[in-house]
Amino acid sequence: MDRAQLTRLPFLSRCSTLKGLLAVPAALVALASAADASAPQDGRSREEIWYAPTAEDWAKPCLITWQRTWDDAVALALRTGRPLMIAVNMDGEIASEHYAGIRYRQTEIGKLFEPYVSVIASVYRHTPRDHDEEGNRIPCPRFGGVTCGEHIAIEPLLHDQYFDETRVAPRHIMVELDKQEVYDVYYAFDTESVFERITTGITERVLEPYPEPEGDRSLDERIASTDSADRVFVETLYSKGDRAARKDLLQRAEALGSKAPLQILRQALFGLDSELASIARRTLAASDNPAAIDLIMEALKVPMPGDERLLLVASLDRLGEVDPRGKTLAVVQRGLGSGSETVDPSRWKSSGRTSPAAVERGAVESRLEYAAARLAGQPDPQAELEFAEAMLALAVDPRAAISPMAAGAQAGRLQELRFRDALDAALRAEEAGASGWRLDAAICLARWYLGDPIRAQERAAKAVQALPAGTETWNAMAVLSLFAKGRRESIEAASQAGQDFPPQWVADVHAAYTVLGRHPEASDAHVLQHHDFLKGLGADGPALEALESGLDRFPASPDLHGRLRVALLKEGGPLRLEEHYQRLLTMDAPRPHTDWYGAHAARIAAEVWRFTPAPESADAAYTQAWAAYVRAEELYMQWEEANPETADSGRHYRALCLAGRARLASEKNERESAVVLIEEAFRLRPLSAATRDGVGMSPVGAAFMIRRRASEEDRVDLVARIDAALDTLAAVDPTLLDIPVNERGPRGDRVRRRR
Repeated sequence: MDRAQLTRLPFLSRCSTLKGLLAVPAALVALASAADASAPQDGRSREEIWYAPTAEDWAKPCLITWQRTWDDAVALALRTGRPLMIAVNMDGEIASEHYAGIRYRQTEIGKLFEPYVSVIASVYRHTPRDHDEEGNRIPCPRFGGVTCGEHIAIEPLLHDQYFDETRVAPRHIMVELDKQEVYDVYYAFDTESVFERITTGITERVLEPYPEPEGDRSLDERIASTDSADRVFVETLYSKGDRAARKDLLQRAEALGSKAPLQILRQALFGLDSELASIARRTLAASDNPAAIDLIMEALKVPMPGDERLLLVASLDRLGEVDPRGKTLAVVQRGLGSGSETVDPSRWKSSGRTSPAAVERGAVESRLEYAAARLAGQPDPQAELEFAEAMLALAVDPRAAISPMAAGAQAGRLQELRFRDALDAALRAEEAGASGWRLDAAICLARWYLGDPIRAQERAAKAVQALPAGTETWNAMAVLSLFAKGRRESIEAASQAGQDFPPQWVADVHAAYTVLGRHPEASDAHVLQHHDFLKGLGADGPALEALESGLDRFPASPDLHGRLRVALLKEGGPLRLEEHYQRLLTMDAPRPHTDWYGAHAARIAAEVWRFTPAPESADAAYTQAWAAYVRAEELYMQWEEANPETADSGRHYRALCLAGRARLASEKNERESAVVLIEEAFRLRPLSAATRDGVGMSPVGAAFMIRRRASEEDRVDLVARIDAALDTLAAVDPTLLDIPVNERGPRGDRVRRRR
């Protein structure tokens, strides 16, 4: 079988977007050929073989015990003599959905996995975060037992060791105690053959598991254990115990040193007892476990005594010997905790101007003429500087790029000549004795636009050192931006090269962007750069503060609101997102446009609730979003004629809210309500019917799903109403019925689409 034939195999259709399909080894070709030959001949479709789980199926608990990390699993296997089982799963893939939603929740399948030490690998996130505000774990709703962060983190590690550069799912790999594979089952056409191989892997195994020791293990042994069952036991003991029991557990954990379980330390760190939190910080600071780095960074967000903060930062340095990330984060914490020697934000007082100053081209040209006239008589360094600044202002003005004398390519050449004239004039001024931040800024900016970034950024640092606090000119904003950019690039280069960099660089960037956040010539792009810089360094708390401060200045920025929604979801899930915008709306003087972005937040929260799944919370959030969009439209009605897209986008999002509620109603078997809602969505804005929401579902896909279920129940009246609604859509635009592949149902739906 050649490569062209291989790519046409039926089982590859579900993996067409995965990496490495055209570079499969010869063994895989043989396996593919054998699998194709053994395909069922009874005419069953893939949907019938791997039938989709229902809401009731997903509500059942997963009955397989997953270990939290690969190291935990290996340690447990070596202690018990049991082999390892690697399960790989992929959202949206039909067989993976069947395993995750049905098979892994069946008692008999759970028993098949009991002789193994099992781990689950999946790159998809199913909850916004892994822990709540009190430090308690949030198990993955798809797999249970592990957090989403754990099953995501384990996948690349296992890929490098056992996946042979082939990412496919579902997949089940048996690994012996020597870490060698026994079997690797994937591309199977039925579940029975997979479960048979899982069974024979144990029955044909030569090695026997070690006998369990007699009697119960001590509490200290269970605290030190890597078994997920023991971890759950200890964490439950902590959460349900009184203060004395919690303190005893923490002191036992402290005695273990680097083997102390991080989860109960997390629970203590984010609890309300300051003494227990102090014990946890002391234990955490002594840990040699690289996994402690992330917890240390979270702990540093919380107010604490200065000596404990220094201990945690020092522990990051020590852990950096094992994981270089630790050293970088230690430098970041020291930089953010110290002030910049170059820029002092406390000295920058705003004049109250919040928008760029208007620049008249005529005034700029007058400055040029005046400076040229002064230079006609004798050398004048100040006149040269005035000429350089005026020429620079003309060069950066986009309105001056095209004139009756220059268009197209000539305009670019003219602009380059203006920058060249500005640089030459500034250099002449310097030779004649001029100095100061204005001169450095002119040289810096001219060189930047002429494509000399290295010397431009060197000059920017010099200009910023002499920049008077409170200077609100465009040149001041520009050199601050270049100074921050230069420091950022130096930090990035040092990090990529594995080299240390001084904490002062971090302090400089943070201070420069703090000033830019107040500068009238700056934009929301500077706030985004500030946030992304801090976020990239792991400083989540200061990053969120930068966002909030930026939104006070730029309340209508969609990019800032987008970053804020992501941060809030990660911090506290959809409930945190909803509560934040509700709090903003109830303030005495809410920010402008909070109503509109509050509606967006409620709609996105509803989509996250759907994905969780939490249908009641999702329906309430959709209803809240609908009402908020209506209020926003009413507020904007006065300028709707000048901005008709506002009202239309409001109708678009309301249509998506209705479709989301229709899908929820159908999943609760409320067919009548579902049909009413989907009809209303199509009437409100037909052109939104094919738009996919944040869950990847479209209104027209919801209509087909509702129609399919109504047809299964012989609800002819409801099927007819949906058909009428779909026909109306087809009359508007036939392509609106062309739903995405992941929303296509059985053959009947596809026949209707083709017709």
